[in-house]
Amino acid sequence: MGITIRDVAAAAGVSTATVSRALRGLPNVDQVTRERVKDVAAALDYVISPSASRLASGRTGSIAVITPYISRWFFSEIIARVESVMQQSGMDLLLMNVGDYQNGHARIPPTPRLRRRVDGILIVSLPPQDPDLEAILSLGMPTAMIGGIAPNVECVVIDDVSAAKRATEHLVALGHTRIALMAGGPATARFTAESQRERGFHLVMKQNSLVEDPMLEVFGHFTIEGGESAMDALLNQPNPPTAVFAMSDEMAFGAIRSIRKHGLEPGCDVSIVGVDNHPMSSYLGLTTVSQPVSELGVTAGERLMGQILGIDPLGENGRVTELPTELMVRESTGTKS
Repeated sequence: MGITIRDVAAAAGVSTATVSRALRGLPNVDQVTRERVKDVAAALDYVISPSASRLASGRTGSIAVITPYISRWFFSEIIARVESVMQQSGMDLLLMNVGDYQNGHARIPPTPRLRRRVDGILIVSLPPQDPDLEAILSLGMPTAMIGGIAPNVECVVIDDVSAAKRATEHLVALGHTRIALMAGGPATARFTAESQRERGFHLVMKQNSLVEDPMLEVFGHFTIEGGESAMDALLNQPNPPTAVFAMSDEMAFGAIRSIRKHGLEPGCDVSIVGVDNHPMSSYLGLTTVSQPVSELGVTAGERLMGQILGIDPLGENGRVTELPTELMVRESTGTKS
């Protein structure tokens, strides 16, 4: 007969309830007792049954991750980091890909079913004002949000206005005055990051009394292919820009390809700066505003787990954690010739 929870309790000199709470990471167990129980369980080679643990706690052992994309780099990196946090707590991820964001609405699954299936909800980069999110946010479940701010919710963000200002100020400081803006497009225009980055760009242009030509605002759809196509359109104009602020590194990668395709050199003929610090950025010499993507996922995952376990509850008005960004200057930007 295998080792049971009663055997661990007897060896540790505690109740079976204390063993269960200690091994599941629940509160109301002092640290000394928790460590003793873990040591005894390890010595006896006892592993708590996930199904029994979930039944006893009334939990499902899963969280829902609601995201507009899964395969794109930013989102896949976030999901991977959240999953690493949840694995440490024996939790599973239920991925809910709402599909391409169309007409200002996300296709979010019915909320009654969601409540029965998960213990908490993580929302990635969907605009808090989306009407379809209201039902999710009103469930009263442990909830965290990455890239947006909503009342009574755990929010983990960067300052997107500041990130865009840093990128644009860098181009202005290099002497560029005819600067293009490469945004996502109509389907993503309501996303918090895009609207805030656009705001930061326009603030710097106005502060420096620079002319904002509508012909220099293009859509790259946050993809490499979209960035290349948008840069082609800019370079085919009679009076093309000398610099471009792309709202994401992947669009900037496409722009670099376009610049070289036209026989020009990034940083010499046309300067370009992105946002993200994608792993390929350093290889392509891309100047970018680095955001801590991995840390966004880890922080949101840990805060959500703290809510679920009751060890890190939210205040009355929720909580906002803002992580820092940093300008990484590389070869893709240079002084205006």
